[in-house]
Amino acid sequence: MASNPHRGGAGGSSLYGGAAPYRSRDGLSTRSGAGSEEIQLRIDPMHSDLDDEITGLHGQVRQLKNIAQEIGSEAKFQRDFLDELQMTLIRAQAGVKNNIRKLNLSIIQSGNNHIMHVLLFALFCFFILYMWSKMFKR
Repeated sequence: MASNPHRGGAGGSSLYGGAAPYRSRDGLSTRSGAGSEEIQLRIDPMHSDLDDEITGLHGQVRQLKNIAQEIGSEAKFQRDFLDELQMTLIRAQAGVKNNIRKLNLSIIQSGNNHIMHVLLFALFCFFILYMWSKMFKR
């Protein structure tokens, strides 16, 4: 095992000073491809706990995927809810605007009737004062 060039033994790469390049932990080492920039990974069969770690990571990735899907569905639900709320507010605003317009028309119309009633009342009062003054003059 000590003569394995990928484990940093006596026949190791002089480019990396005898150490395996990109070595991450026991049982894993990299081999450079023939002049390419690819990295090959060799797993030592003595370290079979990597299968357990891979299975665990796979489970965690599945959980993260489920969480991301739930976040996406919640975001879609909230976006749809906000769109519906916005449409409701637009309809309410249009209704309020329409009611204000009707109220203004009603005020204008009743305002004209109100002025007419005040003028008729004033004429009636002047007519009564005129008649009253004619009665007491005699």
